[in-house]
Amino acid sequence: MRLAVYAFYGFALGLLLVGLRELLFGFGENRCSMTYMFEYPEYRRIQLPRRVARQYPSYGLYLYGEGSYAQETRGLKLTGAPVLFLPGNAGSYKQARSLGSVALRKAENLDRRIHMNVFTIDFNEELVALYGGSLRRQTQFLHESIKAILRLYKDRPDPPTGVVLVGHSMGGVVARALFTLARFNPRLVSLIITQASPHQAPVLSLDPYILEFYSTVRHRWATRAEDLRNVTVLSVGGGYLDFQVRSGLTALTCPIDDLNKMSVVATAVPRTWLSPDHISIVWCKELVLATVRAFFDLIEPETGQFTESPENRMSVLNYHFFRHPVLQSGGEQDAPVTFSAPPEAWKEVNTLRLFYSAPKEAEVKYFLFALSSRRKAYSHFHCRSNNMEMTSWLYGCTQMSGSVCVQAVDLSSQTELLPAYKAVTVKISELLSVSHLIIDASNPSGAQFVVECELQREESLTVSVQVPHVLSFGLTVSDISINSSGLLHALQLQDFHQVYQAFRITIMSHCKTTKDRLPSVYRLRVPWFREDSFDMASIPSVSEIYSMLHTSRPDNASSALLQLHTAPNCQYKVSIRTSFPKVLGQILRFCGPVLPVYTAVVLLLMIRAQLSSIKRYGHPVELYEGMSKSLQLHKLELPVLLLLLLLRQSWFQDVWSSLGLPVVDAVPLNSVVDLSQDPNASMQEWPRLVSPLLCVLGASIAFWGSTVLRAFVYFLSFLLAPLHRPSVSRDCGTLHRHSQILLIIFLSVLGGVTCGALALLVSSLLHLYRVLRLQMTERSLSHMLNLAPQKVSQKSENGFRDSDCHSKIKECNGSPLLTESVLQDVKDDLQLHFSLSTLLTLTMMFCLPSLIHWKHNLRYWVHLDPDPCWPHIVPVLISSVLLINCNTDALIRSKLMLNLTLHLLLPLCVGMLAFCPLHIYRVTYFLSAALTLLLCSCYF
Repeated sequence: MRLAVYAFYGFALGLLLVGLRELLFGFGENRCSMTYMFEYPEYRRIQLPRRVARQYPSYGLYLYGEGSYAQETRGLKLTGAPVLFLPGNAGSYKQARSLGSVALRKAENLDRRIHMNVFTIDFNEELVALYGGSLRRQTQFLHESIKAILRLYKDRPDPPTGVVLVGHSMGGVVARALFTLARFNPRLVSLIITQASPHQAPVLSLDPYILEFYSTVRHRWATRAEDLRNVTVLSVGGGYLDFQVRSGLTALTCPIDDLNKMSVVATAVPRTWLSPDHISIVWCKELVLATVRAFFDLIEPETGQFTESPENRMSVLNYHFFRHPVLQSGGEQDAPVTFSAPPEAWKEVNTLRLFYSAPKEAEVKYFLFALSSRRKAYSHFHCRSNNMEMTSWLYGCTQMSGSVCVQAVDLSSQTELLPAYKAVTVKISELLSVSHLIIDASNPSGAQFVVECELQREESLTVSVQVPHVLSFGLTVSDISINSSGLLHALQLQDFHQVYQAFRITIMSHCKTTKDRLPSVYRLRVPWFREDSFDMASIPSVSEIYSMLHTSRPDNASSALLQLHTAPNCQYKVSIRTSFPKVLGQILRFCGPVLPVYTAVVLLLMIRAQLSSIKRYGHPVELYEGMSKSLQLHKLELPVLLLLLLLRQSWFQDVWSSLGLPVVDAVPLNSVVDLSQDPNASMQEWPRLVSPLLCVLGASIAFWGSTVLRAFVYFLSFLLAPLHRPSVSRDCGTLHRHSQILLIIFLSVLGGVTCGALALLVSSLLHLYRVLRLQMTERSLSHMLNLAPQKVSQKSENGFRDSDCHSKIKECNGSPLLTESVLQDVKDDLQLHFSLSTLLTLTMMFCLPSLIHWKHNLRYWVHLDPDPCWPHIVPVLISSVLLINCNTDALIRSKLMLNLTLHLLLPLCVGMLAFCPLHIYRVTYFLSAALTLLLCSCYF
């Protein structure tokens, strides 16, 4: 039995470790380039009004500077465009140095004609992602900081009217929360760029304040969408290397027609094409350059300040973060183009494909594709070149003179920049006024490059392939071969549209000749979210691509698409199979934050199994046996499933709502669902199938966590044993009744005056001390039995039975008798109190963020306000103190309350599964109720 249990939980731990490995290390190394400071960075503190400084003593506002620029700004006589950086969870204000240094270098290249003043806020590195009580304070301080920044420019002839905000992580959420303040003027902020900010929902909902904050922000931006249309917001997600904030949470929720709200993943940003982790997204050179370039393009040379035109902002951000076309915003794209090249520079292409390699010598070269005879046979024209200069290179001729084009329109605006080359695809049916397509292959600088173009048929561009089922475990393979006669192919990955899917795609390429071949580019394109990813491969090669999604497909959207930019006259074989380790990684990415809920459920069920054993046999079961009996998935999942089925009925929904009961939480395996708007949203097939797996993973955490804690207690008892007198009583470590009352009063005062989590920590340590004393007593009794064994018979020589002696050391016929029942009683109490201590430790871990925040700000205030643990933690304090004196005999004597507790613990576990996955802080409420029931079972 023991071996089977350890094998099962060892297997479950293996699944968990495989998933964690894929989540943390399964995407290669961070390929971001570091940004460096060329001079020593300086942070000059901005003096704030005395009222603000007194109200926010732990916060500060700074101006970034380096070298001579830092000296010039000592007097705070500023002339640049103001940009304010907001750090995120536990972030430092010094993280602004990458943005500030790159902006300073670019301004120096422009002779400081236009430049930026980069400010940064010190939020005291608060853990606002775990403790939401400070989010409102940070938002209010941000408002005061913006007003202080704008006051620095009041003497300028053309002062700025607003500040551009750059927010990292929770700093981006705080930036959007500005618009919830009653006295905030929306004109003060017209552009917000957020980096890895969880806009959809908090990563961990460990207190109600963070959920209330999110609800307020979401409601403001939803109900006042019309008023905020002129506010441009760009959200950049980190991709798969950011395992702290998954990119699906960074998507902005806004009306479809509001084009000023944009979301993108870093892997899809032109000239970036990589995934930074949660911290490196701040200093990733590729992203910092894109941000700084966009800022300088947004500054108007006449005023030196950011443009107030929403259209210009949107156009510039689209250029730098989305398509990166040839023509920038403001270019005359519709103006006719004329050519002055001599006739010998023009060459008409009579074949379907063009391959041209520019020579080392400078020359002017134009290629013509006639469309008149090809309109019916071909639908698209595709062209690519590894000349990465984003200048006009594709035109549509509207007026010919012999073999020379006299006038044309520029079609280069549809160019996309890919990692190896630029590419453009135009639809021939939309070029009715164009007689020829012109490719400008001139190389005035003598640079060598390759141009490849071809005419394409739409029906041959896309091939559909069915992806294997997610439960095929990689045993089923979908193969497709492509005899590439073209430059571009697309595989429609049918039924690939859910976040729990993960595939290993192997692409083998083979060509007869490889001379002058451009590399292949493989692009996973997601139609409903800008989360495209790119891979580049030489020819020939064998490439492996792991394909997952950050968001699930909304209704009426097509499946994901794999674009293959191939080499002509080559063979490609594509094999698709499910990657089970990546599936586990995806499940942990989306559902990992809810594992503590399942761990608490399993621990509570283990205590229930021990209480049931005490009731039946008078002894609690061992840890491994309790864990094996507690994992009864049908008793947990079926009630939740039944409740969800009932909630699909309108009459039950009405009754449920009239009683004021909370909405049932869904396992977050989809895009974030607003359950307050759709109570049936949690009725999804896969989340309910994944829930048993999460329960098994949570049970493995509970089992091995308890095992490690048990080993820790065992070895710690060795260290503390010399400090205590040996004891052979099961009452070791207990408290007198008046001591318990005084201790409860002390802990209540301590929690009310300082921090509720601090009082809980003290009570948990007191209960752990009781476990340590029982461990020392158990070891002492075991040694005594080994040194002086007693043969216990049914009846001793003096006529006394062993049952006539107490379950301690007794005087039987004038000689001390140590029975094995004494040791068994101590072992029973040790097993019971160890389970209780494990449960208290888990409760303490849920409250730990508020304790860390209180300790971090102790020099500013003693009382934590607001305190998410107070006062509902009081029942836990009372129970933990009074349960110190509890033993198995007291539970055996409690018939009525023990039966009631056994019947109520299971509904409490079901309630945790139903109402806690998206509200993790509620777990402490359920654990508090369970501990109160246990207390009543010991004393009544």
